[in-house]
Amino acid sequence: MTTAVKTLSDFVAATTYKDIPADARETVRRAFLDTVGVTLAGARADAGATTLEADGIDAAAADAAKILGVDTERSPTDRAFHTGTASHALDYDDLAWAMDGHPSATLVPPLLVLAAETDASGADLITAYAVGFEVECALAAPISPDHYEAGWHATATFGAFGAAAASAFLLDLSPTATRNALNVAASTPAGLKSNFGSMTKPLHAGLAARSGVTAARLADKNVTANPDALSGDRGFWDLYGPDDRDDFAFDPDRWALVESGINIKYYPCCYFTHTSIAGTRALVDEHDIEPSEIERIHVTVAQGAADALHHSDPDTGLEAKFSLEYTVASAAVRDRVGLAAFEADAIGDTAVQRVRERVDYVVDDALHYDSHEAVVRIETGKETYERQRKNPPGTHGDPLSEGELREKFDECAHRAVSETTGEELATIFGSLDAYEDLAGAVRNAS
Repeated sequence: MTTAVKTLSDFVAATTYKDIPADARETVRRAFLDTVGVTLAGARADAGATTLEADGIDAAAADAAKILGVDTERSPTDRAFHTGTASHALDYDDLAWAMDGHPSATLVPPLLVLAAETDASGADLITAYAVGFEVECALAAPISPDHYEAGWHATATFGAFGAAAASAFLLDLSPTATRNALNVAASTPAGLKSNFGSMTKPLHAGLAARSGVTAARLADKNVTANPDALSGDRGFWDLYGPDDRDDFAFDPDRWALVESGINIKYYPCCYFTHTSIAGTRALVDEHDIEPSEIERIHVTVAQGAADALHHSDPDTGLEAKFSLEYTVASAAVRDRVGLAAFEADAIGDTAVQRVRERVDYVVDDALHYDSHEAVVRIETGKETYERQRKNPPGTHGDPLSEGELREKFDECAHRAVSETTGEELATIFGSLDAYEDLAGAVRNAS
């Protein structure tokens, strides 16, 4: 089993930009643009702002370069932590079913942080992201979804390996040093689903980003690790996975970025709510249902949704992001379930609260644990309307349009930077591989 880490390390060290399929490069470009937007907004809110301010940085005054970590005033590990936390602070960042978690929150921050010291081009960042993504998905495969079901936050655990691999690529580590980086990272994964709905959840992404940068930089200085730390007896897979796990398999010619890809969120809340939100909004629009007419909304979901969504009567925006009742009620009342729906003054909206009290859900045991399929049934005094939906909007197979992606970027970026700066950043990350000095371009835009 030692060959698993060797196989992945050799892949990381040998991959070039030209090796990455064009479709995969485009997926990564969109992921960067989306992540930069949600990170800018996340740095102004909750855990994102708090982590900056804990280190004496005024979150309200921080410019784009400081938020995105391309400044060099702080240590790379501190910047990775701050930027990674901000990227996940609003729960608006993308996710991948191949790792049961949020890839970009643990891949983009380390790469932005290391861009200046490595003189990285946009093409370098795309390549580093791609190898990091493939590594974390490959390491997730033998133990997912059991790992997530057991209570681990996969973003934090598998993300530490992806961050280490991506950082190792950008630091131009040898295959041996890359193996050490991954095995150092094997001692760092942590993150509990029990902290969903709190400010600690986004810390998971920041900690994973920091762990990856730390592991790669230590390996670059010849720090060693047990070569079996990941796959050997009482290694990562043994301790974090089921007793009967799947075999490791990796084919460098089959890209997870192409086959399963990345899903970009259309709503800033737990992904298990998205199908229900979309189904509710579709019924309301199609049948012109007024919120005051609604007597009951009944939703059927998978067990994974029930495990994640445990705030039926949320008091805060963070809790509301993990409330099926609140998000469905918001979809019934509001034209758009966007960032504003989770601000403090929105939670107590009387129209939303009236509907929230009328929402309930049950688990369909026939659905596999992490299915996102949902059935929404709305009952009024006169009629009953029902809608079944398999997946949320914005999946890899049904992506957001370029217009929708840009609209989301603007919604987020304009909370932190001027329209002019937002426009410049959208240009940079919208054509990422055209830039030879990525960090310089971001600093100039700030």
